[in-house]
Amino acid sequence: MDDVIDKIEVHDEEGDLSTDFVRAVKVATEAGDAEKLRGLTADLHEADYADLLELLRSDDRAQLVLLLDRDLNYGALPELDETVRDEIIEALPNETVAEAVVELESDDGAYLLENLDPAEKEDVLAKVPLGDRLAVERSLQYEEDTAGRLMRTELVAVPPFWNVGHAIDYMRTTDNLPDNFAEIFVVDPNFHLVGTIQASHILRTARATAIEELMDVEQTIFKVTDEQEDVAYKFEQYNLVSAAVVDESERLAGVITIDDIVDVIQEEVEEDIHRLGGVGDEELTDSVWRTARNRFTWLLVNLATAVMASLVISLFDATLEQMVALAILMPIVASMGGNAGTQTMTVAVRSLATRDLGAFNAFRVVSREALVGFFNGAIFAVIMGVVAYLWFGSEQLGIVIGVAMVVNMAIAAVSGILIPLTLDRLDIDPAIASTVFVTTVTDVVGFFAFLGLAAIWLL
Repeated sequence: MDDVIDKIEVHDEEGDLSTDFVRAVKVATEAGDAEKLRGLTADLHEADYADLLELLRSDDRAQLVLLLDRDLNYGALPELDETVRDEIIEALPNETVAEAVVELESDDGAYLLENLDPAEKEDVLAKVPLGDRLAVERSLQYEEDTAGRLMRTELVAVPPFWNVGHAIDYMRTTDNLPDNFAEIFVVDPNFHLVGTIQASHILRTARATAIEELMDVEQTIFKVTDEQEDVAYKFEQYNLVSAAVVDESERLAGVITIDDIVDVIQEEVEEDIHRLGGVGDEELTDSVWRTARNRFTWLLVNLATAVMASLVISLFDATLEQMVALAILMPIVASMGGNAGTQTMTVAVRSLATRDLGAFNAFRVVSREALVGFFNGAIFAVIMGVVAYLWFGSEQLGIVIGVAMVVNMAIAAVSGILIPLTLDRLDIDPAIASTVFVTTVTDVVGFFAFLGLAAIWLL
């Protein structure tokens, strides 16, 4: 069996899990071959392990978890989408979940338990040793998507009156310190943060050197209530590797590390993309019902805006009856305006998220987008004017669609940035609502400009 397993390539040429490997795991799962499953998954990296679990169907995933039980790689659980994580936690016995909580860092342990019902959560925590339980319970008391939930409580803290030798001996002999850390925090008797020291500085400094001489008092500190988006921004802005988190009493509560922030940044980018598409926090592993429910709301809003655009068209029904060419060309004007508005809106929403766009440069950026919209509109106006003339043999029709193209694309570009800015000023997430408003503006303006000009000029 080991020879067969060795012949299976775990990764393909792109570095993803190979189809043969996933198929082998699926076959072993369906056959109930726990020994083969252990051999196949024993050396998997935690991230690959999580990918494997997400690639399997729900019934196969549950079977694999039950077969492996305590041989399951607990480190893969925090890497999972929420839907898959909750499914696996539900399938595991509470004793096994408790073992996973003990093995993981406090923030990851809290992630496993956050969606459990109170009774089951209490049962799991009752099986966790006191020290680990208190750390996880402390993380769970903070709101989701805050620094308090994101931080881990395992850290290295020393007093300022120690020297380097004391700190090194402490780190070598104390058992309950984190396995990996980049900073050592210096605290006063009340556990208030007074400075930090890079671990590398400790290793390169003589043992007799006082900690207070070595520590850096200038540091970036977060509060437990800070939003994770703000934390991620400062990590990126100041190239942080780790940072301290303090509680309401300004006492050192935990530490946030870059590996957690990378996940936050990816999560925020995905969230913005999903919201721009009107799909919320949807995941590939979500059920049909949940996916359909998430998409329904914004599809309903889009239907309402489409009806609004249709009402504008209905105002010019007599015009359309007299000139069929208008009905043929009308979608082109609206489509070009919609695409132009979406381009500007996408840049604006992302710039707001990264804080590159604000009150100080809003006017300059809006002016730039207006000029870009006018410039592109003029070019496409010439192109469509020529196409309309050659298609329908009407010079006036070519002029009408050209003017309408310039008007709609210029307004689309401006609305694509003004709408996200306005929503952001009103504390409404521009990633959620911008698409509907921009589409409505470009459709209504496009139809009104084209059909209105046609009614005035051609008929």
